[in-house]
Amino acid sequence: MELRINIPEEMKDTIEKSKNINWSRVARIAIVEKIKQLEFLKHFKSDSELTKEEALNFGREINKKVAKKYAEI
Repeated sequence: MELRINIPEEMKDTIEKSKNINWSRVARIAIVEKIKQLEFLKHFKSDSELTKEEALNFGREINKKVAKKYAEI
């Protein structure tokens, strides 16, 4: 499967200047992590008594941590 994404101009400049980074791999890793999160949340939700809002907040916190992790790359 091929996936196309739109990149903001300021990100595009950085990507173009960082030719030594395999951006497809970076995107693939991020997608795999997101899928793992979704699977975890799906399982967590089925066993949880959290409200929808609590679960959404939990997911947002996970997203922030993953974004921070990949920002350090």
